[in-house]
Amino acid sequence: MKYSYINFLFVLSVMVLMISCKDISKEKTSMEVQDNNRHYYPVLAGQLKDISFTLKNTGKNPLVITDIITSCGCLNVEEGFGMFTIPPGKERILTLTYNSAKNIGYVKHFITLYGNFENELFKELVFDINVVPNALYTKDYEEMYSEEVKASGGIKEFVDGDESSKGYYLDEDLNKGIQ
Repeated sequence: MKYSYINFLFVLSVMVLMISCKDISKEKTSMEVQDNNRHYYPVLAGQLKDISFTLKNTGKNPLVITDIITSCGCLNVEEGFGMFTIPPGKERILTLTYNSAKNIGYVKHFITLYGNFENELFKELVFDINVVPNALYTKDYEEMYSEEVKASGGIKEFVDGDESSKGYYLDEDLNKGIQ
């Protein structure tokens, strides 16, 4: 009896909160990005680079960023920044980490922000950079990945074993399992 009363109060309070809250993501606002369309100096392949954009809400309503889509898997959004708000007249810094191991040469990247923008469905942040290979030896992606795994302590290999030393099986073993 006591639990049903508590559940009833919980559901009632959630309903009151949902009714009383207005959806701020439907109220449109404007945003300004400081130094968009950047051109970064070259980096060596395999280096990490932090890219920070200052986002300023220039409108009268709260800015709600609902999603961030990057043009490459080499860009990682800072932890916990999938959805956030910026009050009117305030700024917030969006930081991404660029992993240059996955590109060589001139690359141009786009970060698409979805939110409650006036006259637009999304805003794009743009930057380009030249990724220069090591002059002595150019490693391919698999070699860089292998080094990255070894640098992380090799916990996966410790638990699962090395992929190249899994052993073998015979056709007879497969036939035994079918019968």
